Amino acid sequence: MNKLYVGNLSPSVTVEDLKRLFGERQLPVSDRTVLLKSGYAFVDFPDQKWAIKAIETLSGKAELHGKVIEVDYSVPKKLRSRKIQIRNIPPHLQWEVLDSLLSQYGSVENVEQVNADSDTAVVNVTYASKEEAKEAIEKLTGHSLEDHSFSVSYILDVEGSENESDSGPQAQRGASRGGRGMRESDSAHSGAMGGLQGAHHTHHELPLRLLVPTQFVGAIIGKEGLTIKNITKQSQSKVDIHRKENAGAAEKPITIHSSPEGCSHACRMILEVMEKEATDTKTAEEVPLKILAHNSLVGRLIGKEGRNLKKIEQDTGTKITISPLQDLTIYNPERTITVKGGVEECCNAEVEIMKKLREGYENDVAALNLQTALIPGLNLNALGIFSPALPVLSSATGPRGVTSVPSTYNPLLAPEQEVVYLFIPTQAVGALIGKKGQHIKELARFAGASIKIAPSDSPDAPERMVIITGPPEAQFKAQGRIYRKLKEENFFTAKEEVKLETHIKVPAAAAGRVIGKGGKTVNELQNLTSAEVIVPRDQTPDENDEVFVKIIGHFFASQTAQRKIREIIQQVKQQQQKNQQGAATPSQHTK
Repeated sequence: MNKLYVGNLSPSVTVEDLKRLFGERQLPVSDRTVLLKSGYAFVDFPDQKWAIKAIETLSGKAELHGKVIEVDYSVPKKLRSRKIQIRNIPPHLQWEVLDSLLSQYGSVENVEQVNADSDTAVVNVTYASKEEAKEAIEKLTGHSLEDHSFSVSYILDVEGSENESDSGPQAQRGASRGGRGMRESDSAHSGAMGGLQGAHHTHHELPLRLLVPTQFVGAIIGKEGLTIKNITKQSQSKVDIHRKENAGAAEKPITIHSSPEGCSHACRMILEVMEKEATDTKTAEEVPLKILAHNSLVGRLIGKEGRNLKKIEQDTGTKITISPLQDLTIYNPERTITVKGGVEECCNAEVEIMKKLREGYENDVAALNLQTALIPGLNLNALGIFSPALPVLSSATGPRGVTSVPSTYNPLLAPEQEVVYLFIPTQAVGALIGKKGQHIKELARFAGASIKIAPSDSPDAPERMVIITGPPEAQFKAQGRIYRKLKEENFFTAKEEVKLETHIKVPAAAAGRVIGKGGKTVNELQNLTSAEVIVPRDQTPDENDEVFVKIIGHFFASQTAQRKIREIIQQVKQQQQKNQQGAATPSQHTK
């Protein structure tokens, strides 16, 4: 994969000319790595990172003997298969935007980010067929997005070329010689690249996510990366240290991909490194173990009345605390589990904690395969706002951990359309619409929903109503992007959480069920979701015999409340259908 083609060379160019040019750009080459032909050359680089740097710094930008040279991957036509590389992607582009773009040209089987020393992101994309990859290259080359122009190349698809019946022995040799698979070539501590960081590795095990003090990251990596390499090797794990995430933060996340035993082994080694560093530098008396877990799994870890957590504490001799629910935001759906104790005790606790989290995760995967998810009716990966290293329900949602149709999905049964009325600050309307309506059109297309902004009730109205129509997943995606847009455009301060008011209509017959006896149901709903749920009692049902329910809260709170209320509505409808069927049965017998 790291052999490059250098074209448009003058016949007078020598190997020394090429070596000098690469040397000026601080690119590693030698006599053995340069093969000069008439008008072109091949150059081998030690890894993909250097190959990408050579392409980005030289192709179309450097001259030799009066001619601008071309540099790209050397992939013979017969080996051009399903795999392409896209470079110069905006570093903070959100995954769902790129995913939507890639999907326009075919079925995307896998997307992996490449760890490159670049200010922009690089991804390797595998399409389902050669034809789709070819169309993607033709359409995406030079594609402009957020003032960045894509560069796209074929790269060797070892698996694809090996599976081709007509590839022949020569192609087989070329494929095996071409380079390593991405998982092998990813560095043990790959850098963050904004919204795409670590976006889509194919993992079927729930990874272990740690949070470590930034001051210990250097010790964990070690001189020339020796310590992290040793941890990776001994534990047989892939360890990603997200050093560039949250610049200036006091703590950095670490993601460990391996078997449960491998994760625990790597965790122990990291704890031992931190404890030694703390002792040597006298920077901390105690270094607790901090595990990151998605909020959707934490309830099952805690258990009824906290029994599971108490048992783990008692069995391991540790003190365990969990960050409050209020700390969750649209950007941070993870909670921090802090374990205090000695290294041995903390390691024992990690085993038990992850056992509970994995059980919950596996149950959710099974549930999603039966077309139910943590929030029924939704694919939690759809918005791309979850922790990038956490493959939420990935084994159920497809090899890339992104939107996928459940195996039991029936295309003839279209999902029910829902209408949601979301209220946003009046001054945010322009930002949501975008220049010439571009943003709201893009949002509607991405979410698969109808999005309309209702006329203002009065010139001084502080809020405007946004009417969103679409199935559950479209609602999730559209509302989530609106919440994010308001945060990004600074309509809320950095420390202020985005809380919006949402109205949904429910049948008047279901309103009482939402409230519950003595307000029990609505109180439980508010405790469960952290959202404020209001069912005005003095409403007059509309022409469809429906009334409004108001929901106020941050994105996750609002979504959970909406799903739960929709469940209640569904239960009421099912009960009504049963009653109608029961009433019809006697008349059928009398015929």
